[in-house]
Amino acid sequence: MIAIIDYGVGNLFSLSHSLTAVGAEAVVTGAPEVIRRADHVILPGVGAFGDAANKLRETGLDRAVQDAAAAGTPLMGICLGMQLLLDKSFEFGEHAGLGLIPGEVRPIAEVIPPDYKIPHIGWNALHLAGRHPIFRDVKPGDCVYFVHSFYGANCGAHVIATAEYGAELTAAVARANVCGCQFHPEKSGDVGLGILKAFCEWRGDA
Repeated sequence: MIAIIDYGVGNLFSLSHSLTAVGAEAVVTGAPEVIRRADHVILPGVGAFGDAANKLRETGLDRAVQDAAAAGTPLMGICLGMQLLLDKSFEFGEHAGLGLIPGEVRPIAEVIPPDYKIPHIGWNALHLAGRHPIFRDVKPGDCVYFVHSFYGANCGAHVIATAEYGAELTAAVARANVCGCQFHPEKSGDVGLGILKAFCEWRGDA
């Protein structure tokens, strides 16, 4: 069973629908005990980092996510959910993240040319760093859909994919059984469905 964490800041319907389309059994839940029992966990998210982090902590879902990660459960963060996996964010102040993957969240305005539009919205090709299991079906040139103004910085060897938008921006990260996608696989057509299916079948190893 795939637990999609509901803490009030994600597009849960399209994600749940996409998981059903790849044959996965998914439940949208805000119950920590359900998350801890799940075979796989997905942390979605849209909006501001600080607000989302506060909602996770107020509901105790931050500990449920950390417990699932510590237990070896395959865990994926999507968009803001990926950013929450990192150590901290500099979006409208400084906010602590979940600390599951080294890195920090910074404005893309710091690294892209001044004439590029913010937020970054649209389809971009993935550039894979190595071959992580969630990208088993991704081919050179395959594109996915992004909507973001901030990105994962200083993630080092934990970057498993980038995308070019005036600069090489972090597109995905991973550490042990935890991974995250800055893009939206549930909005990325057949390529995104393939990534979700691969995640659902991933055991959490590299």
